[in-house]
Formats: sequence, structure tokens, C-alpha cells
Amino acid sequence: MPADESIKRPLFGGAVSTSFPMRFQDVSNIQVVPNHQEVFVDPSRDESIIIELLDFKHDVEDNGSAVWFLRDLASEQDAEQSMAVSKGRQGREAQNIVRVKLIYYFCNYVYLANLRLKGAATDVLITAYEPVFINPLSASARTVGSGPAVPAADSGCLPMAQVFKHAVTSFTVHDWNLFGAVS
Repeated sequence: MPADESIKRPLFGGAVSTSFPMRFQDVSNIQVVPNHQEVFVDPSRDESIIIELLDFKHDVEDNGSAVWFLRDLASEQDAEQSMAVSKGRQGREAQNIVRVKLIYYFCNYVYLANLRLKGAATDVLITAYEPVFINPLSASARTVGSGPAVPAADSGCLPMAQVFKHAVTSFTVHDWNLFGAVS
């Protein structure tokens, strides 16, 4: 099976699933991932996909929720003015420049979708990272090299925009008990 062929991935013990290429490896096989997250990475491209289950934000409007979560993410990363992010807890000096792209506003490339499961009191975030520039001080520079990132198509890979779109559109809940009492 080719590394870029999408396969169905069981998440959160099989309670939900989504599909994306096999080249993305489960980070929990090599480091601890919080229970509310599923994290996958393509170490050869420094691209990643994160699926998070969060408490529903009742004070956030539906039509602005993706923007709200993107701003919250930028604030968490101390990257409000640019979208430079570092892996794990590496700090500001090792931040990589990423493209920012909202599912509603299509700015240009961290891809973020917010699936609002009101009956389950859960906001599902699907976030994908595609670096534009790899900082020489970043841990990933040792693996993928520093400088401008090679476009996916030039590497024979499915572009991250398509990977993200497929992950969002194939997201399926199999067991609503994951969310506790569903109203």
C-alpha cells in the first residue's frame, strides 16, 4: 500500500475515526500525548495532524468558532502576530514558520476545522500543520533540513490541503459514549 494512500484511523479507542495517509505516524508510540488528543506526524516532512476533544465553548458563536480557536492556538504558542510555532516545548527561538489556513476564511496554511458537537457538549478540533520554513534551531531541522520546506507535490506526497480536507470530511463518531451523557 503506498505511503500516501489514505486509510481509516481509529481514534480514542475506536470511538471515532478519520482517514489520512499512512505516512502519518502515531506520536503516542514515541511520547506521551494528552488523553484528549490524537497526534500524528510525518517526520520526513515535519507535517502533523492533531485531533482534539475539548469542552464545548458555549460563549463562542458557531460562525466564528474556527477563528476563535485559531486565535486561542496562536496565543498559546505566543505567536499572535505571525504564525510561528515550535514543536513541544522548544521555545520561541526554535519556532518554524507555518502557513495558516482556516476552513472558513482560507488565509494561508495551519489548517483548522472546528466540528461542534453540541449534543455531546464537545468541540472537536482538527488541526494540520504544514511548515513553510524550518528554523535551523528546530529539532525537526535535523531530520528534514532547515530552510524553505519542499512542497508536498514535489516530494510525491498528497498536498496537506487535501490531507486535511479528507481528514475533516471522513471524521465519524462510532460510539457517542465517548462524550459521556449525550443530550
